[in-house]
Amino acid sequence: MRFLYHPDRKDISLSRVLYALGDPVRLEIVRLLATVGAQPCAGFDFAIAKSTMSNHFKILRQSGVIFTRKEGTQHINTLRREEINELFPGLLDAVLQSAKPMKICQEGTGIIK
Repeated sequence: MRFLYHPDRKDISLSRVLYALGDPVRLEIVRLLATVGAQPCAGFDFAIAKSTMSNHFKILRQSGVIFTRKEGTQHINTLRREEINELFPGLLDAVLQSAKPMKICQEGTGIIK
């Protein structure tokens, strides 16, 4: 089994969190996790390559924004809302309130803002 790195609470930095939230796809992943709750990676049906989605999840995980646990063959993702709110009060709520849901192209050509 491959090890999934998650930073300790003390190692979560504002610059890494902001970098992770700065990408529209990653922001949409976070918005959906905040709205729907825990989701497997396969539960996000974005019109981008699977390897690109894996990279987005890795960046979110390594920045401390999400926590990923293995359940059988799936990776279940949850938002580390409590920890982020303790470290950076109001940041996540402010970002999520300003984030508009993205529309996914039906033709598989990418994401439309």
